[in-house]
Amino acid sequence: VQLQASGGGLVQAGGSLSLSCAASGSISSIDVMGWYRQAPGKQRELVAAITSGGRPNYADSVKERFTISRDNAKNTVYLQMNSLNAEDTAVYYCAARVRTGLFTKNDYWGQGTLVTVSS
Repeated sequence: VQLQASGGGLVQAGGSLSLSCAASGSISSIDVMGWYRQAPGKQRELVAAITSGGRPNYADSVKERFTISRDNAKNTVYLQMNSLNAEDTAVYYCAARVRTGLFTKNDYWGQGTLVTVSS
Protein backbone atom coordinates (compact mmCIF):
# COMPACT_ATOMS: atom_id res chain seq x y z
CA VAL A 1 0.00 0.00 0.00
CA GLN A 2 1.29 3.44 -0.91
CA LEU A 3 0.05 6.91 -0.09
CA GLN A 4 0.92 9.63 -2.57
CA ALA A 5 0.43 13.18 -1.37
CA SER A 6 0.30 16.21 -3.60
CA GLY A 7 -0.28 19.90 -3.20
CA GLY A 8 1.49 22.12 -0.75
CA GLY A 9 3.92 24.88 -1.59
CA LEU A 10 4.39 28.52 -0.70
CA VAL A 11 1.48 30.81 0.10
CA GLN A 12 1.07 34.20 1.70
CA ALA A 13 -0.59 34.58 5.07
CA GLY A 14 -4.33 34.67 4.70
CA GLY A 15 -4.21 32.58 1.57
CA SER A 16 -5.47 29.11 0.77
CA LEU A 17 -3.94 25.83 -0.25
CA SER A 18 -5.23 22.35 -0.86
CA LEU A 19 -3.65 18.96 -0.34
CA SER A 20 -4.66 15.58 -1.64
CA CYS A 21 -3.48 12.08 -0.90
CA ALA A 22 -4.31 8.95 -2.85
CA ALA A 23 -3.89 5.44 -1.52
CA SER A 24 -3.08 2.60 -3.86
CA GLY A 25 -2.19 -1.05 -3.66
CA SER A 26 -3.83 -4.06 -2.12
CA ILE A 27 -6.65 -2.32 -0.31
CA SER A 28 -9.77 -3.97 0.98
CA SER A 29 -11.08 -0.84 2.64
CA ILE A 30 -9.80 2.22 4.48
CA ASP A 31 -11.10 3.02 7.92
CA VAL A 32 -9.69 6.41 8.86
CA MET A 33 -7.74 8.83 6.68
CA GLY A 34 -6.10 11.94 7.96
CA TRP A 35 -3.43 14.57 7.94
CA TYR A 36 -0.64 15.19 10.41
CA ARG A 37 1.94 17.95 10.37
CA GLN A 38 5.35 18.53 11.83
CA ALA A 39 6.81 21.99 12.18
CA PRO A 40 10.56 22.51 12.69
CA GLY A 41 11.54 21.62 16.23
CA LYS A 42 8.08 20.36 17.11
CA GLN A 43 6.43 16.99 17.43
CA ARG A 44 4.14 15.62 14.77
CA GLU A 45 0.55 16.52 15.50
CA LEU A 46 -2.82 15.49 14.15
CA VAL A 47 -4.42 18.15 11.97
CA ALA A 48 -7.60 16.44 10.84
CA ALA A 49 -9.01 12.99 10.30
CA ILE A 50 -12.10 11.57 8.67
CA THR A 51 -13.82 8.23 9.06
CA SER A 52 -15.04 6.06 6.22
CA GLY A 53 -18.51 7.36 6.96
CA GLY A 54 -17.38 10.96 6.50
CA ARG A 55 -17.24 12.10 10.11
CA PRO A 56 -14.41 14.64 10.50
CA ASN A 57 -12.30 15.52 13.50
CA TYR A 58 -10.10 18.62 13.69
CA ALA A 59 -7.34 19.97 15.87
CA ASP A 60 -8.55 23.06 17.71
CA SER A 61 -5.92 25.18 15.95
CA VAL A 62 -7.42 24.53 12.50
CA LYS A 63 -11.14 24.40 13.22
CA GLU A 64 -13.18 26.76 11.06
CA ARG A 65 -10.19 27.16 8.70
CA PHE A 66 -9.44 23.69 7.38
CA THR A 67 -11.81 21.19 5.80
CA ILE A 68 -11.08 17.51 5.36
CA SER A 69 -12.96 15.35 2.91
CA ARG A 70 -12.53 12.04 1.17
CA ASP A 71 -13.57 10.15 -1.91
CA ASN A 72 -13.94 6.52 -0.95
CA ALA A 73 -14.21 5.38 -4.56
CA LYS A 74 -10.82 6.92 -5.27
CA ASN A 75 -9.25 6.09 -1.88
CA THR A 76 -8.31 9.75 -1.67
CA VAL A 77 -8.37 12.26 1.16
CA TYR A 78 -8.29 16.02 0.72
CA LEU A 79 -7.44 18.93 2.97
CA GLN A 80 -8.61 22.41 2.07
CA MET A 81 -6.70 24.99 4.09
CA ASN A 82 -7.97 28.55 4.30
CA SER A 83 -6.85 31.62 6.23
CA LEU A 84 -3.36 30.21 6.54
CA ASN A 85 -0.91 31.77 8.96
CA ALA A 86 2.76 31.33 9.75
CA GLU A 87 1.98 28.77 12.47
CA ASP A 88 0.62 26.46 9.77
CA THR A 89 4.07 26.16 8.20
CA ALA A 90 5.07 22.51 8.44
CA VAL A 91 5.56 19.28 6.56
CA TYR A 92 2.15 17.71 6.15
CA TYR A 93 1.79 13.93 6.13
CA CYS A 94 -1.24 11.95 5.11
CA ALA A 95 -2.05 8.75 6.92
CA ALA A 96 -4.51 5.95 6.49
CA ARG A 97 -5.63 2.91 8.46
CA VAL A 98 -5.99 0.34 5.71
CA ARG A 99 -7.67 -3.00 5.87
CA THR A 100 -5.84 -5.36 3.51
CA GLY A 101 -7.62 -8.52 4.48
CA LEU A 102 -10.34 -9.84 6.70
CA PHE A 103 -8.14 -9.78 9.80
CA THR A 104 -5.36 -7.46 8.66
CA LYS A 105 -5.26 -3.72 9.28
CA ASN A 106 -2.22 -1.45 9.23
CA ASP A 107 -1.37 2.24 9.33
CA TYR A 108 0.38 3.77 6.35
CA TRP A 109 1.99 7.15 5.82
CA GLY A 110 2.59 9.36 2.83
CA GLN A 111 5.93 10.95 2.03
CA GLY A 112 5.12 14.41 3.37
CA THR A 113 4.58 17.66 1.55
CA LEU A 114 5.90 21.04 2.67
CA VAL A 115 3.54 23.93 3.31
CA THR A 116 5.21 27.28 3.83
CA VAL A 117 3.20 30.34 4.82
CA SER A 118 4.97 33.64 4.43
CA SER A 119 3.97 36.55 6.64
